This record gives sequence, C-alpha cells and structure tokens, in this order.
Amino acid sequence: MFLGGLLGTAASSLDRAVVRAATWNTQRSAPRIGRLTHEERMAALENITATYGDPRHVGSRDLLFPQPEPIHVRCERVRDLGSLGGVFDATWPSDHMCLNDDIRHGYAAHANNRLGNARLFLSPRPRPTVIAIHGYMGGAYRFEERAFPVRWMMRRGFDVALVTLPFHGLRARTDRPGTPLFPGADPRFTIEGCRQSVRDIQSLVRFLRARGAPSVGVMGMSLGGYLTSLVATLEPDLSFAVPIIPLASFADFARDQGRFGDGAKGERQYRAYDHAMQVVSPLARPSLIAPERVLVLAGAHDRVTPKTHADRLAAHFASRMVVFPGGHLLQFGRAEAFREIGRLWKRLGLGSARHIG
Repeated sequence: MFLGGLLGTAASSLDRAVVRAATWNTQRSAPRIGRLTHEERMAALENITATYGDPRHVGSRDLLFPQPEPIHVRCERVRDLGSLGGVFDATWPSDHMCLNDDIRHGYAAHANNRLGNARLFLSPRPRPTVIAIHGYMGGAYRFEERAFPVRWMMRRGFDVALVTLPFHGLRARTDRPGTPLFPGADPRFTIEGCRQSVRDIQSLVRFLRARGAPSVGVMGMSLGGYLTSLVATLEPDLSFAVPIIPLASFADFARDQGRFGDGAKGERQYRAYDHAMQVVSPLARPSLIAPERVLVLAGAHDRVTPKTHADRLAAHFASRMVVFPGGHLLQFGRAEAFREIGRLWKRLGLGSARHIG
C-alpha cells in the first residue's frame, strides 16, 4: 500500500509537470490568442460556432465527415519480423479542405501534413487489424512501437497499423519548432485537425479491409483515445474500440488547466468553447458500435486526462471501464490493463484465442 501510494504520487507529479510545460509552450506559440480580452474571446468563439454550428453537422455524420474516397497507398518495406511478418511504412495523399475560409490557406501551407502516414506490421496473410492512435506530441514510430505492445498484439493474431495524426511525427510543421498546431490554441485548427484525423483513419480502415483484413478495430491513448471515441460514432465498420487514458472534452481539459479564469466570465468562456467544439465531440453523437465491443481504460492517478474523462466516455458508450493504478505517463499496472483488452478480444472471437488471457 505504501509503495503504491508513492508510485501514484510520482505518476501524478510527473503528469502535472508535463501539462504545465505543454501549456507554456502552446501559449508561447500563440501569444496573440493569450492577449485576447474576454469580449474578444467570446466574439471569436461565436464566429467559430457560426461557421461550424449548423445542427446538421451533428445530425448527419456525412456533412462534416464525408466518406473518403479509396486511397492509393505507397508501402515501403522497413524490416522483417521473421515468422511474424514484416514492417512497412505507408503513405497516401491526405487532401483536406477546411470549412473555415480564414484558416484554409494557413492550414494547407504545411506540405508535410498533406501526406498521410502509418507504420504497418503485417503478417504474410491478412489478419484482423488494430489501428493504434497516438497521443498529443507523439507519433514517432520508435516510441509508439513501445507505447503500444505491437509484438504482443501480433502474437495474438493481429496485424497492427500505427497511424500518424495531423501535424505530428513525420507530418510536423517545418517552418519553426514548437508544439503541434493540432490540437492547439486556435479552436479552428483543432476542429479541422479532428476532421482530417477521422478522414485519415477511415481511409486506413477501408484500405486494410480492401487488402483482406477480416476485421479492423481501433485503440488510442489520450488524444488518440478521444479520436478513437469520435471514430466510433462515425465509422460503422469497426470490430471494437478501446479508448485508453482518453481525453473526452477539449473544454473540460482547458478549464482544468485554468485557461478560462474564474468567476462568471470564465464560466461563460467555458460554455462557449464547449459549444463551439460540439461538432467534433465524441459525446455529441450515438455510438455505432455495440457496448460490448467498447472498453475504456483509465489511470487512477492520471492528472492529464483524469478518470472523469473516462467516466464520461464509458457512460456515453454504456461500456465497461477498467481502472489501472498508474498515471498518464507513468502507467503502472498497464500490463494488466492490456490483458483486459486481450480478454475483450477473446469474448469477441477476435485474434488467436489460445494466446489471449
């Protein structure tokens, strides 16, 4: 018990330190937004809602998230995995048209972001496939191969795709160093980044199914957990969805970090921001996946996306939630949490049942 308390305290402390550093970097990269008055912030949020807030954008999933056309994927072999198969780096055009005219040119100006990327771990014959979605400031393949237990999943009968989110990893901005533009201080880039992310993930789902994968499911950590949840409300052709230490609300995260200030003005900003972001919220649409195919994993000592985020998503999906003792970055107990994913797959009849437990 004493050791567990020490580990929990360490996990919470590291989470808080990283959030402070990320918040400082984000504010430094967008000083103009930080200088806006309350009235200017409210006016900006009202303008964003006017652009994206058409109720049809939530009621009809195809308006804001149109179904993607088939993609032409170029695969380059990276290395062999022996009897497990091989590793390939996949790229494809990720053409994205912003709905907001004011940011269309600035968003499209980043050439790296116009190319979708994924690292594929493929067996000789197509198998059920897991699309793994990284978190904020992630996307480096060497790191993500360890953050997600790729070999563990392959030994259990799955192929794996590590997808790269907009403005991360190989898609990062090259004009100057800094934190990713998505998600960022400008809510418009966050909305458009979510739209592009969903399109890339849906395109990858269709590509994997077309090459013979009998089923495709998604899992993601943190921001990747948010997008896993969002895709589960937009893509019917998924065999499972596992949000891990997920973000559930950009507005809740910003409020937790003191972005809106205190008092009545802070509450007004929070509500306006939350309203503006509803079009890309996983809580705004019903799930297209049966509750028994969704599993939410939360860290008891997570101080980046606290357990309250996972609670909201589990309630929305009417799904099971498992809490492990670690935090967001120091994920003590994650091995047992991933074993729960293995048990989910066994219940669903996915993968090689003899390896799962």
